Amino acid sequence: MVIKTATKTKPKAKAKTRAKPAVRSPALYQVLLLNDDYTPMEFVVKLLIEIFTMSQIKANQVMLQIHHDGKGVGGIYTHDVAETKMMQVISHARSFGHPLMCQIEKI
Repeated sequence: MVIKTATKTKPKAKAKTRAKPAVRSPALYQVLLLNDDYTPMEFVVKLLIEIFTMSQIKANQVMLQIHHDGKGVGGIYTHDVAETKMMQVISHARSFGHPLMCQIEKI
């Protein structure tokens, strides 16, 4: 007669998984140009083409938005790039004697 006994098996060790750090994309900021009564529309169009690399048609559309709504979006960038673009706009406008204002706003 053969007697069977239950054999205990050791539980397998669970594989340790490392938690992956959550990777978030950087926050985005929009560069806003503000309307004033002194800066010529043609200057704003040239500025949008040069600094924000817009086409003539797009620059005209944004300029009209700035004129009618009081502000318009030059572009959307990460914080450092948006800040640099804002400073370029202000510096360029001041060098030509225009009071054009620009600000960045987190999206």
